[in-house]
Amino acid sequence: MDIPGDLKFAPSHEWVRVEDDGTITIGISGHAQEQLGDLVFVETPEIDHQCEAEEGIAVVESVKAASDIYAPVAGKVTDTNAQLGDSPELVNSDPYGEGWIFKMQPDDLEEVEKLMDPDDYESFAEAAE
Repeated sequence: MDIPGDLKFAPSHEWVRVEDDGTITIGISGHAQEQLGDLVFVETPEIDHQCEAEEGIAVVESVKAASDIYAPVAGKVTDTNAQLGDSPELVNSDPYGEGWIFKMQPDDLEEVEKLMDPDDYESFAEAAE
């Protein structure tokens, strides 16, 4: 797996990137999108939705299955990736870049540090196969 080193990962396969302004960007891992197959639809969360950690707030659908996307930490949704409405395949082609799903203002940024680093996530994902 080719995983950017600046990411953190939740056990439910979401990645988190801390931005300079203290917000976080969330998407699904390369491993998760490979398991799902070609995505045909992405339902993003509502902007301003206040969510709890591990709350299901978005959905990705592939030709194989639908899968919930969970908030990796508690916080408020501040933005969603509008491109995914017309191009859900961006999650497959660029999961760590253009395929991001939503952004949040976390209630506690320190909670992000408790998530897995790329090496731990890679071991976790390989063990799950």
